[in-house]
Amino acid sequence: MTAVDDRPTSLRGTMRAYVALTKPRIIELLLVTTVPAMIVAERGLPSLWLIAATLVGGTLAAASANTVNCYVDRDIDVHMHRTARRPLATDAISPGNALRFGIVLGVGAFVWLVAAVNLLSGLLAVAAILFYVFVYTLGLKRRSAQNIVIGGAAGCMPVLIGWSAVTGEVGLPAFVLFAIVFYWTPPHFWALALKYEDDYRAAGVPMLPVVAGKAETSRQILLYTVLLVSVTLIFGPIGQMGLIYLLAAVALGGGFVLLAWQLRRDPTEARAMRVFHYSIPYLALLFVAMAVDAIVIG
Repeated sequence: MTAVDDRPTSLRGTMRAYVALTKPRIIELLLVTTVPAMIVAERGLPSLWLIAATLVGGTLAAASANTVNCYVDRDIDVHMHRTARRPLATDAISPGNALRFGIVLGVGAFVWLVAAVNLLSGLLAVAAILFYVFVYTLGLKRRSAQNIVIGGAAGCMPVLIGWSAVTGEVGLPAFVLFAIVFYWTPPHFWALALKYEDDYRAAGVPMLPVVAGKAETSRQILLYTVLLVSVTLIFGPIGQMGLIYLLAAVALGGGFVLLAWQLRRDPTEARAMRVFHYSIPYLALLFVAMAVDAIVIG
């Protein structure tokens, strides 16, 4: 597959291309975990200004990491149907401009968080950017089938940023929240990778389905799903959660395990996409439940 020339012909088109570089849908998913983490840390609703300031900084940090990821991966994006329309794959934006844009976003994230939130939150945001770019994108993605397991740690940082924004530190409950997102990432991403296995093979990216096949990938998805649900239950006493969270964790977790078990028995693309599509509202609803629980219990 070759690059498609899709250069924007207007200011509006150029702005859309730059926004697309940041992968807004991924940012939305990352921020879903930030506010509930802040509410649990506060044991109530933090100030709206602090929430807004933290979300702005988190958005800038995630946008920076995603933009630099697009810059690094521009050579393989043209070989994958899923990514062939990205701005750098279509020459809508020059690589140099994209890299500069990503760096400016990262610097902006750090400066904003230090000024509006606190130093720790700013440092955690920078750590997330550097980890995603250097450990995942440059170090693991093209070399290891465990790329998304280790590299996925970058996507867990919003909960630490949110927690530190409220408390000025990172405590044990925050690390358990980190673990929830950490164990959620492999079944979420590997389910999607099962659908796009041919894409990753064409691009030479050793995602687990390419390296180990559908059966082993589905087994790993089930394993990580069980670990995920176990960690969500452990968070109950550690995070001082009540019945609202416990019921949500059991019900949502049971649904996730069931879908993963069905995929393990019948590793088809259709079942993989059921797991993927369930995983997104699962994470959102789980964190909403813990936020509601923290507000109700106080």
